[in-house]
Amino acid sequence: MTDSFYGERTPHLLAIDDDDMNLMMISRAFKNEAEVTTMRSGPEGLAWIAENNADLVMLDFRMPGMDGFDVLRVLKHDPHTADIPVIMLTGDISVELESKGFIEGATDFVRKPFIPEVMRQRVRRVLRYEYLQEHLEQEVNRQTSLAETRLAESRELFREMAIALAKTIDAKDNYTHGHSERVADYAKLIAQRAGDDEEAQKRIYYMGLLHDIGKIGVAGNIINKPGRLDDEEFHTIQSHTIIGSDILRTIQQFPDLSIGARSHHERYDGKGYPDKLAGEAIPRPARIIAVADTYDAMTSSRSYRKGLPQAVARAEIEKGKGTQFDPHFADLMLQLIDEDKDFTMRDETD
Repeated sequence: MTDSFYGERTPHLLAIDDDDMNLMMISRAFKNEAEVTTMRSGPEGLAWIAENNADLVMLDFRMPGMDGFDVLRVLKHDPHTADIPVIMLTGDISVELESKGFIEGATDFVRKPFIPEVMRQRVRRVLRYEYLQEHLEQEVNRQTSLAETRLAESRELFREMAIALAKTIDAKDNYTHGHSERVADYAKLIAQRAGDDEEAQKRIYYMGLLHDIGKIGVAGNIINKPGRLDDEEFHTIQSHTIIGSDILRTIQQFPDLSIGARSHHERYDGKGYPDKLAGEAIPRPARIIAVADTYDAMTSSRSYRKGLPQAVARAEIEKGKGTQFDPHFADLMLQLIDEDKDFTMRDETD
């Protein structure tokens, strides 16, 4: 884990639990891959973290005096510790408890009695996403700054940068394999059939490639939540359109690059988001990307279902003409589907 996600630096875990046996098990479980500091009460843990740094906190729910939720609230309201991921430890987890924990800012839960390998895998997963979250925006800013100064001189550099960013964004989703690149390819094919010239096709390709870049600002536990999102979580994930638009708007040499990120979830009938645009008020590239994005989402597997058969996806595109999709671009997508006799337009890793 440390080689893959922290280079030469060993991650530091803080475990807070009033049970010495639990603290000993945690220390043993991570002795070969992390530094572990153990504290037996909430006040002791908060005092330590006020003077030291931790990459992750493992926090017992039931402790005398100051319980886990009390400690969690202090951590999340202190700017020094607010971004540190917290895994709650409990032997009596319930839907209500888990829901309250996520609302208060917990990243995950581990049940007692501990199974060491399960505990290690959960911690590794959280550290992986937190590391990407921490460094992705820095990398986006670095790469976009480089692209702004060199785009005119090197289109190839911009292409490689955009693909690298798309792959990084897709890597945040456990169930995404090349989604952004496929959406970009389908959008370019639709634009070609719509009569766009080569330069316009390239531009919509890049808009499609980076349409989901705003997901760097959405927590990994929401993106990868199995099953249906609740209203608050759905509102949070909707924000990726605004975040992505704000990031891409900084690229002055490609001012309309942000269009795909902001408007690919608008609907032709005006019931989409974030701006509830309708019909041709939706930017033309976004209307193209919307149908490409939806097709790929349907034909790719998710945590709660396998990728849909081609015929089912086709029927949904047909059904959405004039409501979800621009009818003209939906028809062009249907042409591509009908010509894809071997069903190659899908995530072939499924």
